[in-house]
Amino acid sequence: MNFWLIPFALLLSCSEKSYMNNIVIPEPPAPKEYEFSATPSWADEFDYEGLPDAAKWSYDIGGSGWGNNELQYYTEARPENVRVADGLLTITARKETYEGSEYTSTRLVSKGKGDFLYGRFEVRAKAAKGRGTWPAAWMLPSDWAYGDWPASGEIDILEHVGYDQDVVHISVHTEDYNHSIGTQKTAFKKIENATTEFHTFRVDWTPQYIRGFVDGVQLFNFPNEGKGYKVWPFDKKFHWLLNLAVGGDWGGQQGIDDEVFPAQYQVDYVRVYDLLNP
Repeated sequence: MNFWLIPFALLLSCSEKSYMNNIVIPEPPAPKEYEFSATPSWADEFDYEGLPDAAKWSYDIGGSGWGNNELQYYTEARPENVRVADGLLTITARKETYEGSEYTSTRLVSKGKGDFLYGRFEVRAKAAKGRGTWPAAWMLPSDWAYGDWPASGEIDILEHVGYDQDVVHISVHTEDYNHSIGTQKTAFKKIENATTEFHTFRVDWTPQYIRGFVDGVQLFNFPNEGKGYKVWPFDKKFHWLLNLAVGGDWGGQQGIDDEVFPAQYQVDYVRVYDLLNP
């Protein structure tokens, strides 16, 4: 055995270890921080009287259950279910037989009149009160480029279910992350007077993240993992929806209190601010 080789081998081993210990592994880049315009590029301040502005809003119509076994019939431009007055949009759900359903309400959509890719989306609203109500301000894809729900995504800016008083939710749904398989990305918070006072709900949607805020305080963060549309379909245009559902798989989990009807969901404004540095 060549014993004179042992010190050399030890020296080589120590040199390799020393070299390896000096390797600096760089930290991943910090998420880019984005800026938004100071004034809205699209908004409805509801500072007029009558039906919602037809230049900004259309209606989803019908009583199909809407994928959640909801019980209302969504009517079109019916003043009993939707009106603008005193600076507010009011959506009213009523207990009445209409087109085969036992309740009526309204679902406004901005599709084709307000479609957006990235930005700051803000709504100031007062949720409907009562077991069985399910008001929401949310966004769906305008073109469904990646396929039917949930493949093309969903962004929920505000949801409130009446049996869980004052608890508000912000969520996103994708093919890999959605409530039907129990993987949805969501956050919730109990706030004071969600149904008796107005609160501000906001989502900042950028190429790298979607963040949600309640009254200016961040509640939700969903980063772009860079794994394709099944995780991040949020590179296509989306549009607003404002609606008050009755019952359904979530809203009706603890039944419906018919004494709360007519129930009202009120919106002070809806605003969109452009992303400045995409």
